[in-house]
Amino acid sequence: MIELVMMDDDTALGAAARALQAEHVIVLPTDTVYGLAALPRSARAVDDLSVLKDRPSSMPIAMLVASREQALTLAGAVPDAAERLMEAFWPGPLTLVLPARDGDGPETVGVRCPGHEFVRDLAQRVGPLAVTSANRHGHPTDVTAAGAAHSLSREVALVIDGGPCAGIASTVVDATDPNLPLLREGLIRREAILRAALR
Repeated sequence: MIELVMMDDDTALGAAARALQAEHVIVLPTDTVYGLAALPRSARAVDDLSVLKDRPSSMPIAMLVASREQALTLAGAVPDAAERLMEAFWPGPLTLVLPARDGDGPETVGVRCPGHEFVRDLAQRVGPLAVTSANRHGHPTDVTAAGAAHSLSREVALVIDGGPCAGIASTVVDATDPNLPLLREGLIRREAILRAALR
């Protein structure tokens, strides 16, 4: 039985934090589409993201953060153009691929500060969140919390219902490349990216 909590319930933020800290995966609303979230420090939970979506575990998962400052805990040297894009479009639907901090993991990390207060508050409380869209790989994301949760390969620990969530997936920019190629075009168009980056 899926536990469903309304986002405006006073207990929602605490329930989401407890579930994540217990290494569970949750469904939550974002400023784009319903997301499937886990704490990146839990290898088990991150693996579950791929299982729930029926997608290869080799596919990268973006990190949602509470602020630019939190993003810098994940990234190494941030190019000047990326700094300008953060200033122009964060919080909002822009994911930046940045050099990752030194470590044994991937060389890059996709980071976004969402325009959704609940998600930022949650990231502020528990740290950066590994988040991917709440859908089976290759299928659209349902606009309702229950629909998104039921589309997955099995039940999640908790669903936060924020009402209809019918946005467009974020624009993804490779900020490690001086040419700033778009890996995915979403609400923010390439022309706007270049204007902001070059100002």
